[in-house]
Amino acid sequence: MAGLELSREYYEFCGKDMIKNGFAEYESRIAVGLAGGGSDCFGFDDDISADHDSGAGFCLWLTDGDYDKIGFSLARAYAALPDMPGKPAKAKVLPYGKNHFGVMRISDFYRTYTGSGGAPESAAQWLSLPEHSLACAVSGEVFRDDLGEFTAIREKIKTGMPRDVYLKKLSLRVIEMAQSGQYNFARCLKHGEKGAAALALAKFAESCVSFAYLVNSSYAPFYKWALKGMKSFEIFPDLAFELEELLTGETGEYQIAKLEKICSDIASYLRKEALSECADDFLEPHAYEIQAKIKDPSIISMHIFE
Repeated sequence: MAGLELSREYYEFCGKDMIKNGFAEYESRIAVGLAGGGSDCFGFDDDISADHDSGAGFCLWLTDGDYDKIGFSLARAYAALPDMPGKPAKAKVLPYGKNHFGVMRISDFYRTYTGSGGAPESAAQWLSLPEHSLACAVSGEVFRDDLGEFTAIREKIKTGMPRDVYLKKLSLRVIEMAQSGQYNFARCLKHGEKGAAALALAKFAESCVSFAYLVNSSYAPFYKWALKGMKSFEIFPDLAFELEELLTGETGEYQIAKLEKICSDIASYLRKEALSECADDFLEPHAYEIQAKIKDPSIISMHIFE
């Protein structure tokens, strides 16, 4: 059973009654669900994933004020919950504050991934945060949140990236693809520098992955899950398979042709979305056209590779 499904089932099995019977006054104030950095939160877990942070469990998120009042007693009640008959044993709650499950402050949960108690506020914050951290902050599912505070922050992270920040990230990924893939990869092969070529190809793929997640209004997760997460995309639905073939298939001229085909598709998309008017399939001039659409002076003044 997938971890997210198991988490919801465990909450329905005993968590809901635990809250209702023991914390009725706060029942409508406790947000419940599963989110964070685990493969189960992204729906990427499998039998191999069971070697760590596995088992039935869910998260209970409290405001700072509510945590001060009931955090300790709620954590004790959660720790005392039974296993589900015929299901994996309840996941352990770690004693040193690095819990994947259990009771936590809303502010502490988001601080783990954004560096503050909520969503990024400034353009500088948005630009400085790794995309995989933002992906963790909005992963998983919220089972119940009557108060709405946890979900409001979650939705702001999901949809609140300023347009100029989006354009800046996009321009950076596009020029990285041009430099690492279209320019340096082929040159490294011609020089006989196979290791350097492999590094250039990896950099191209990393930038391409980030670009694909951005245009699909999402955030790239950790690299080990990135291609898997792309297979359900509406925009560039085949890109994950193309990148996997590029990284693992025939080397040399075949790779160059495959890479150029990907870049041609990206250039076509940029023109279709009016992000660039450049007719060339070399991506570097497209990056500068995207950057020219930025209006925020603090962002437009940044070097294109920042």
